[in-house]
Amino acid sequence: MQIGLIFSTTEGQTRKIIQFAFDQLARSGHSVAMIEAKDAEAIDLSTFDAVIMAASVHVGQFQKEMTAFATAQSKVLNAIPTLFLSVSLAAAGDDAKDWEELGHIVDRFAKETGFSPKRVEHVAGAFKFTDYDFFKYWAMRWIESKKDPQGEAGTDREYTDWNALEAILKDWTNQVSDVRQDGAKPV
Repeated sequence: MQIGLIFSTTEGQTRKIIQFAFDQLARSGHSVAMIEAKDAEAIDLSTFDAVIMAASVHVGQFQKEMTAFATAQSKVLNAIPTLFLSVSLAAAGDDAKDWEELGHIVDRFAKETGFSPKRVEHVAGAFKFTDYDFFKYWAMRWIESKKDPQGEAGTDREYTDWNALEAILKDWTNQVSDVRQDGAKPV
């Protein structure tokens, strides 16, 4: 299967997540292309059987490059199997309000872009203190103190569950392969 991986990243964790997806899918025998959303707005998606998109949540929204890509390509994306990986620190916790807000963020994204992902998975991100500027460092330290008070203050920490992500990718590609063989609606 030909799979396009379109992503936007701010501190690099989403790039790491999509690189992991690339490696897993390629090892499984799929033909995979990894493209940043800022370079993908005019790409011909008809060359792909399916698309995985990944973007991170910052201040309640995804990167503008991903929004522009999804808007420009919404008709094609809505017609093929898609998986949207929403990356955030909120996905690392179990706060019901945080999870509800993550759902609202994806809903707003879909409404704004006209793209309705066939499947959405929330993936936990990372604190990347060594990459933050002065102001972001202190803002993120405040968030860290509220969300992970046991953590070592100001230390880079990754929350991504790589085993869970691998299982998501396997399940999704199996579903897409089954649909392609049966000729049913895309997932």
